[in-house]
Amino acid sequence: MDRHALADFLRRRRELLRPEDVGLGAGARRRTPGLRREEVAALAGMSVDYYTRLEQQRGPQPSEQMMAAIARALRCSLDERDHLFHLAGHTAPVRMHRADHVDPAILRVLDRLEDTPAIVVSDLGETLVENRLARALLGGSVDLPGNERYQAWRWFVTGTEPAKYAPEQHERLGRVVVASLRAAVGLAGPGDRRATELVAELQRRSPAFAEVWERHEVATRWSDNKTILQPELGRITVDCQVLHTDDQAQALLLFTAPPGSEDAQKLELLGVLGTQQFGTEPAR
Repeated sequence: MDRHALADFLRRRRELLRPEDVGLGAGARRRTPGLRREEVAALAGMSVDYYTRLEQQRGPQPSEQMMAAIARALRCSLDERDHLFHLAGHTAPVRMHRADHVDPAILRVLDRLEDTPAIVVSDLGETLVENRLARALLGGSVDLPGNERYQAWRWFVTGTEPAKYAPEQHERLGRVVVASLRAAVGLAGPGDRRATELVAELQRRSPAFAEVWERHEVATRWSDNKTILQPELGRITVDCQVLHTDDQAQALLLFTAPPGSEDAQKLELLGVLGTQQFGTEPAR
């Protein structure tokens, strides 16, 4: 771990970013350029003290998960992310066709969706990043451990995902989840170890998944209509638009409702509730 170089890199990356680059308001005039330390810490989901110690060349070696979160917060490119890992004394993550690192261009779009719930997922349905309103609407999944980050796992193994949706949609949505996963596995090819292992584990852990998988239904999601059961506001019916990257390795999911509808009003109210409940990120 090169503490001096790591601290210098973090500080210089932070100073290059403007609040509007990460979806924050400019606010009052700033004494120094770039983001404040507390802003980077909030974006990365860590305590301000922890991040400050990194910039001051103090504290323990950060974990790989923590470095990935900082790289996202600082909107690093893949090369910059790899450099950051090396400075922290870690081996950079393997670059796969499905990048675990969200492209800065996609993050810029996500940052500007202040009034629209939005999530970025991998081709296998792993949650990579989500905005505040998405967490308020569906509950957070980006910080879940291991396979729980995958929608198919939450749907068929832990059973937490169906509870978010109207019961009459469970059968259809479950088939959509599996059909999307099969499409992704087909594109990845037989040599994709992660895809193969995920499907094998799902088949082993969930007879229900195995049954649907054997139907060989294949579909790439572009749009859908879902009725979500939000704890505070009840049923909210939304249109889900899916915007894929060129290689279909990642997708941006947007949840909207027709203007002036009751569901649109609930989404607006959710924005207020979300501000109150999720405005402060928990320190980790």
